Amino acid sequence: QVQLVESGGGLVQAGGSLRLSCAASGIIFSNYDMGWYRQAPGKQRESVAAITSRYRTNYADSVKGRFTISRDNVKKTVYLQMNSLKPEDTAVYFCNAHAEAYGMSTWGKGTLVTVSS
Repeated sequence: QVQLVESGGGLVQAGGSLRLSCAASGIIFSNYDMGWYRQAPGKQRESVAAITSRYRTNYADSVKGRFTISRDNVKKTVYLQMNSLKPEDTAVYFCNAHAEAYGMSTWGKGTLVTVSS
């Protein structure tokens, strides 16, 4: 059974930092591209950061220079280090695992990040 479990969300003041984690089970983690997405109230879900199975990364323009995505294939976990947080970063953050070769895309249930001004 494929499962992604996010953690690390919470309430933080503007300018602060949080580190999100997403632990995977039931997949060959090293074969999957991993991504972080977010959805703010009343808005569509958007891509925040991604890291491929070969460790190539990309970021949304809005978070470049502030967020860092990384992965630990031994722990089967992907991380999102978020620094210099802004109120507009407030959203539910979701983890995604994608492997085109398997035709699979799996989502976690999300973790809420609230940034106060």
